[in-house]
Amino acid sequence: MSAARFFVAGKVQGVWFRASTRDRALALGLRGYANNLRDGRVEVLAVGEAAAIERLAQWLRQGPEMARVENLVRESAQDDEAGDGFVCG
Repeated sequence: MSAARFFVAGKVQGVWFRASTRDRALALGLRGYANNLRDGRVEVLAVGEAAAIERLAQWLRQGPEMARVENLVRESAQDDEAGDGFVCG
């Protein structure tokens, strides 16, 4: 089991970024969350198979159609930080 935390900056709030991330993560069999941050970024925690996390990371570089990702930062995370499923906060 692998885990990664992402911070996505750009036009990522108000463009269905979190819901689209949830849909993509669930399709990849991942659990975790996507939360808006006060500074305008979106924080994403993904837990699951390493290959699935890599596919999500590739998708996060662009996001949904209305988004404009300017920066993506990846950090390590613990797999016990995620609950069941994938939620938007």
